[in-house]
Amino acid sequence: MYVGSYKLSVMMTDEQILEEAIRLVSEGISVTLPVNGRSMLPFIIGGQESVILQKPIQPKVGEVVLAWVEKCRYVLHRIIRINGEQVVLMGDGNLAGTEHCTISDIKAIATHVVSADERRHELYNGWRRFGAKMWFWLRPIRKYLLAIYRRL
Repeated sequence: MYVGSYKLSVMMTDEQILEEAIRLVSEGISVTLPVNGRSMLPFIIGGQESVILQKPIQPKVGEVVLAWVEKCRYVLHRIIRINGEQVVLMGDGNLAGTEHCTISDIKAIATHVVSADERRHELYNGWRRFGAKMWFWLRPIRKYLLAIYRRL
């Protein structure tokens, strides 16, 4: 990066970037963060899209959140159940398996997806909410649907 006539070299690890993003979100600043991996297919495409993160107010079932799970790592997954303070998450592209955390472990809510051409798409408009609900109920056949999707 160049500032004036000085070249600044900033090397940050993924963990440092996440911690800084979480710090900014906790201060009320929206952060756009690139997404990696396939765990949120078909709604968020890792390596091609980013998400806009905001401070979580009252997390709800169906929302995509950045959370510290199993006391060991961060994930960007959808809330599938809230029972008091306990939260269960699952990636849309996952065939099985869930993660667990508490409400206080939720560090941010994803509000928009930003495509490679920098267009913003709301994550919680009518058709996306409907699609996410249908996708959840299609878990028994997700394997086949994802195989078809990945070939396209």
